[in-house]
Amino acid sequence: MNAMKSIKQHQAGVALVEFALILPLLLILSFATVEFGRALYQFNTVAKSVRDAVRYLSVQPAGTHLTEAANLVVYGNTAGTGTPVAPGLTTSHVQPPSWQTVGTAPAMSVVTVSVSGYGFQSMFTSVFGLSFGPFTYSDIRATMRSHL
Repeated sequence: MNAMKSIKQHQAGVALVEFALILPLLLILSFATVEFGRALYQFNTVAKSVRDAVRYLSVQPAGTHLTEAANLVVYGNTAGTGTPVAPGLTTSHVQPPSWQTVGTAPAMSVVTVSVSGYGFQSMFTSVFGLSFGPFTYSDIRATMRSHL
């Protein structure tokens, strides 16, 4: 009985030491998961706004309403009011839309809207020496058949 008590006394702080050793790894995994989710959410938000803008331009005459389309990408409305749909997104990230004729018999007109140079800004620049620094998304674009 005395031996069991002695073993328990020696083991008393082991759980706390093990927790202290594993805590940094758990925090890094938690921060990485949160930041990956935020990056994915921002990408999807910008991709949806690009699709909305190309849908808007698909029913407009070619070469018109460019400012409204850029505002739709950035602010979610054609007036360009309010806050951007994603942090750091500006109209300078929106490339001029392009209209092209594709195919033959029958030929179709398509419009393309793209965002380039937009980057994700992490909430945490570094956690325990692991960098969560900013990165730039590849071009986010959408193409749709023009109805006019």
